[in-house]
Amino acid sequence: MSNYNKILMAVDLSEDSDTVAERALAIARNNDAELHIIHVIEPLSFAYGGDIPMDFSGIQDEIHQQAEQQLEKFGLKHGVDKERRHVVLGRPEVEIHTLAEEMSAGLIVVGSHGRYGLALLMGSTANGVLHGATCDVLAVRVG
Repeated sequence: MSNYNKILMAVDLSEDSDTVAERALAIARNNDAELHIIHVIEPLSFAYGGDIPMDFSGIQDEIHQQAEQQLEKFGLKHGVDKERRHVVLGRPEVEIHTLAEEMSAGLIVVGSHGRYGLALLMGSTANGVLHGATCDVLAVRVG
């Protein structure tokens, strides 16, 4: 197994994120690696497909602020410095790949619910991250 210098942990800030953090922190400690956290907020326009003629910018800003606050608490709880916490807006798998490449991560750690059948066909963030990543990906089973 290779030594990882930089690890990117992708979290949705749910209760399951602590399980992902435990695994990522253990790997970071064992490799003396720099650990970063990313939380991706999907734009509301993705959810509604632009079919509703409304301005979601105020709501989107509030969601972003809440995510920043939650990530701050999460980062403090797990000992990850502020400059290594990232809240970004976009499609999760795209933004996770982009940050992993920018920081030259050797490993991405993400939670997975182990879905199958129709849920697997529709895709999950973990599956999207796995396909297209330029580094190793660890999917931690949660839920």
